[in-house]
Amino acid sequence: MSLNNKTVLITGSSRGIGKALAFAFAKEGCNLVLNASKSSEELLKTQEELKKSGYYSYSYLADVSDYEQCSQMFSNVSSVYGNVDILINNAGISHIGLFTDMAPADWKKVMDINFGSVLNCTHLAVPKMVSKKSGTIINITSIWGDRGASCEAVYSASKGAINAFTKAMAKELGPSGIRVNAISCGVIDTAMNQCFTEDEKDVLADEIALMRFGKPEEIAQLAVFLAGGGASFVSGQIITADGCMF
Repeated sequence: MSLNNKTVLITGSSRGIGKALAFAFAKEGCNLVLNASKSSEELLKTQEELKKSGYYSYSYLADVSDYEQCSQMFSNVSSVYGNVDILINNAGISHIGLFTDMAPADWKKVMDINFGSVLNCTHLAVPKMVSKKSGTIINITSIWGDRGASCEAVYSASKGAINAFTKAMAKELGPSGIRVNAISCGVIDTAMNQCFTEDEKDVLADEIALMRFGKPEEIAQLAVFLAGGGASFVSGQIITADGCMF
């Protein structure tokens, strides 16, 4: 199945993995819909970089943890491209620290952005996918959703919820020809990991068999594969990309 002229909506696509996803799907000839929750400057910068590379994109600033803002975004996308063929739920934040030091507002924010955004966007994308009997949903998650990470308890919980939701939705939507998968990322070289010192990064790299952090582009290429015809019988899978982390 060619991805040419397919409409892909990528949440959190102004930087990091989301930005790499945008470029990867642009190269496949997709209609790109970019999203960011806060920084219109970063979003427009990414859009301009795509334009300089010869790729047109439509950008929309919306807090994807807010259902009404998501609804408005999907309505606007529908008026431009029709339905969303490929939904990539990538938006997310981290919170490092002891769970007992977190306030309820802190863990609510993590859960709302990381998991709530997946619920919101999936809920809005699915009806048109079902009516067309086709569609692909890819959720960007983390190895900590399966293994758990000390001092990232709520982040781990949010990613674990996405993993369970992915498997359940694959079963629910399979009869309609819709595939749902997740990419469980290991340590990827993005701004999210800038909180670590160089020594801490070296320690992390030592725990990875490939002895390095992953690149956003490597996750993006895996997403392209999952969205394409080569993965037409792949659904309900949590595919780990962690460089064989011990």
